[in-house]
Amino acid sequence: MRLHAAAILVIFWLGVFTVRTAKGSIGSQAMRKFKCVDLSAQKWNIQNLVSYEKQQVPVNAIIFLHSKGFKICVRPEQKWVQAAMKKIDQKRNTKGK
Repeated sequence: MRLHAAAILVIFWLGVFTVRTAKGSIGSQAMRKFKCVDLSAQKWNIQNLVSYEKQQVPVNAIIFLHSKGFKICVRPEQKWVQAAMKKIDQKRNTKGK
């Protein structure tokens, strides 16, 4: 009886651990399900932007992921947007080495 209860407990905790680790960190979460319709005109602090993704449909946009977890849609031709993308790419390349 004890062995049976212990096995059930182990299976339960493995399930909990698997669900928690599958969620990952903010920076590793995929942004594919989110689509931009409106674009922000505000200039954001580059230091707070974690990652980005390019979107072409329904509008041409860059989607930034903020360190607090929300997504920001902006026009890709803005100079600050290009600088932010470059900085994020440099961070990715530095971490990969």
